[in-house]
Amino acid sequence: MMSDAQRRKNAAQFVKDWQGRGYEKGETHAFWLQLLRDVCGAERPERLISFEKNVRLSHASFIDAYIPSTHVLIEQKGRGRSLTAPEKQSDGAMLTPFQQARRYANELPWSQRPRWIVACNFEEFHVYDMDAPGADPCVIPLEELPSAYARLDFLTDSTTARVWRQKAVSVEAGELVGRLHAALLKQYRDPDDPRSLRSLNMLCVRLVFCLYAEDTGLFGRQDMFAAYLEAFSAPMMRRALIDLFAVLDTPAEERDPYLEPSLAAFPYVNGGLFAEKEIEIPLFTEELRSLLIERSSRDFDWSQISPTIFGALFESTLNPETRRSGGMHYTSIENIHKVIDPLFLDGLRRRFDDALKTKALRTRAQKLRELQNDMAALTFLDPAAGSGNFLTETYLSLRRMENAIIRELHGEEQGWLEGTRPVRVSISQFYGIEINDFAVAVARTALWIAESQMLLETEQIVGKEMDFLPLRTSAHIVEGNALRMDWGDVVPKEKLNYIMGNPPFSGARWMGKEQKSDVQHVFGAKWKNAGNLDYVACWYKVAAEFMEGTAIRAALVSTNSISQGESVTNLWKPLFEQGVHIDFAYRTFRWDSEASDMAHVHCVIVGFSKAPYTAPRLIFSEEGKITAKNINGYLLDAGNVFLDKRSKPLCPVPSIAQGGQAIDDGNLILTTEEKDALLSKEPQAEAFIRPYMMGKDFIERKTRYCIWLLGADPKAIRQCPEILRRIENVHRFRLASQRSSTFRAADKPSLFAAIVKCLSDYVAIPRISSERRAYVPIEYLSHDIIPGDTLFVMEQGATLYHFGVLTSSVHMAWMRTVAGRLKSDYRYSKDIVYNNFPWPEADDARRAEIERTAQGILDARAMYPQSSLADLYDMAAMPPELRRAHRANDAAVMKAYGFAPD
Repeated sequence: MMSDAQRRKNAAQFVKDWQGRGYEKGETHAFWLQLLRDVCGAERPERLISFEKNVRLSHASFIDAYIPSTHVLIEQKGRGRSLTAPEKQSDGAMLTPFQQARRYANELPWSQRPRWIVACNFEEFHVYDMDAPGADPCVIPLEELPSAYARLDFLTDSTTARVWRQKAVSVEAGELVGRLHAALLKQYRDPDDPRSLRSLNMLCVRLVFCLYAEDTGLFGRQDMFAAYLEAFSAPMMRRALIDLFAVLDTPAEERDPYLEPSLAAFPYVNGGLFAEKEIEIPLFTEELRSLLIERSSRDFDWSQISPTIFGALFESTLNPETRRSGGMHYTSIENIHKVIDPLFLDGLRRRFDDALKTKALRTRAQKLRELQNDMAALTFLDPAAGSGNFLTETYLSLRRMENAIIRELHGEEQGWLEGTRPVRVSISQFYGIEINDFAVAVARTALWIAESQMLLETEQIVGKEMDFLPLRTSAHIVEGNALRMDWGDVVPKEKLNYIMGNPPFSGARWMGKEQKSDVQHVFGAKWKNAGNLDYVACWYKVAAEFMEGTAIRAALVSTNSISQGESVTNLWKPLFEQGVHIDFAYRTFRWDSEASDMAHVHCVIVGFSKAPYTAPRLIFSEEGKITAKNINGYLLDAGNVFLDKRSKPLCPVPSIAQGGQAIDDGNLILTTEEKDALLSKEPQAEAFIRPYMMGKDFIERKTRYCIWLLGADPKAIRQCPEILRRIENVHRFRLASQRSSTFRAADKPSLFAAIVKCLSDYVAIPRISSERRAYVPIEYLSHDIIPGDTLFVMEQGATLYHFGVLTSSVHMAWMRTVAGRLKSDYRYSKDIVYNNFPWPEADDARRAEIERTAQGILDARAMYPQSSLADLYDMAAMPPELRRAHRANDAAVMKAYGFAPD
């Protein structure tokens, strides 16, 4: 199977190959064969797709391309042709490419009718879902393919096609709920009252359940909810909903015998969804009535939503905190499966496949029944449940497998269903803890929707109806702070099999008071450096304690900080000492959000347990997966090594120091324009202006300037009013600070708060560097340049030998392994990366060779004086002379270590 990284690379090459070209008659075959092979990963695309398929119209007509296995019909046009404008056909009809394709589709046998129609002109793909007639197409521009390649998976994977459609419908459903919520909010007397907001959220949960129930037939017939509401004018809608909710919460035998038939027809729901009587329901307007009845009910099919995705969208749309943060968010189904597949689902799938391979029918049926019973006995906990998407997708995955089992058994043992309920997997197997009350309600509703969807599939398999209402089971989603409660009060640990989820992402420096208090509560005073751990680390410790003496296995999504830098020692060393071991891991990948601001978080997934583990240990990355003998805290196949912070280097080499900190509110640092303006007013101040660089300035070679008054004559300073004004601003700024170190620095407002003055030229190392560079750019700087605090400097004793080793592939490999990250960028450090680095024991000859190759790197750079380090170390633009110089230096350093050339 092709990795995501390879598909992205291939998609970028595909765009490059086809940009600016596209001849319909001569290049359609090559275009689609390359797309299917390189971007979609089809091994034999020529066997997958057929071209020029004949259809019987009144004249000879041919479908440009057709993929039988996934029922995709392709209408190809040349580059520059419109995909939306009608064109005259040979019979005189004016048809758009989609209409032309649909005419072809109508002539195909029913079994060959397309599920998807794709109109393409070598510049765009317009994808039409034939299960959503009238819906707008999904438009994918060619240039967006490197980031959107997965949206074409429906071409080769029918399962992906279903998920893709569910995503689109769920996002649209989330937008509808957002509109309903906003319109209802305006009708409340006090929209800011927490009680009103809670009522509004509960009202939206109930409305969504009713909309879903009528579209899936749970209420008895289609459009039942809309038909009921349609009988009421806008002012009466409030009373109509109050009466309906009361009926839905009342068993049939307890209802008023004189109840209106339109209300009596609704079934009893149970489950507590409609139990609360005191929720506040506002008056409806005509606009709001139309939005609910026409747009939300009659014009939209709720049966197609993914409860996994929609539950999260629903919660994030209506939750005030997430609504303020920039739009709808959900964890993609693909990312959820990165957690649950290796945790348990892959093992269940292997058992299912093994059962199907069994030739003896009785033995095969026995294996399938045992698998179904084992699945029904599993118990799951998400201790940071949110809207329940991990629990919901897990339930759906188990039920799909159970339906496959039911299908096999139903075909082989016709009598096995008599007198039994074939479904054994239940949402009652799922437990969650969530601090937000509204998210708890959404999670329960999402699981009910998932349960009803799976029951409908089961009904189609066994050919008989199974009542869903009244609700018989419920997931155990508990409201509370998971870090302050005993998980055993939610689910006994002897009963639990798996812990999973996506706990909150909050860095150690960004936590609020309550979160910091949680960290102190969880780790206690004796845990070393707990204050430097991210919030998510709390869930690892609590889960590790909870699984003591059990076979519980866990897998959690985390920011990648927990497997980098000092966090490895701070978190994993004590956990490993307590018997924890890592069973599988996903190394750093981008955890995409579906928010409108397209925020990205760089994450890892860690599967861990304390019980003996006999399955292969797996490490996943964008390049694929490997089997590991051991997975350490850095998520590497290596021994459990821990690096403590060192104040001095491990080896006898020069120390490095962090550059100076201005802490000046922008008064001591100058742009070129600000420097020029200051000197035009006060030319006498030139002696006080020095070049200044932070890490970004250094890499991009964009010099800034600073006011440097170390050792300056006070009389000369007083002759520069603009500089005096800036010093006074610094003084006021530091005095106002709550940080004691900054407050103390107010005593010396003319100087940097932390001073680093280099007396000689020095080696500079940027603190942050892009992961896309093979080498962190390191360079000599003149002692005239004042380094900022995002540069590390090596001054005393720095030689070409030290420069050569630091800029080598050996040091880069070390840095990538042990350094922290800022998102995905490398975060160099003194105490972890540099001071722990083991230097080679090089003799004079080896040192001389490294000095020679290091000079070669500087010489190669000097050939391009107009280029910045960012230019020189862009892997696409890197000059060949510089590449050769680095390879020679790498070889010299590796030889000094005694490493083989490869």
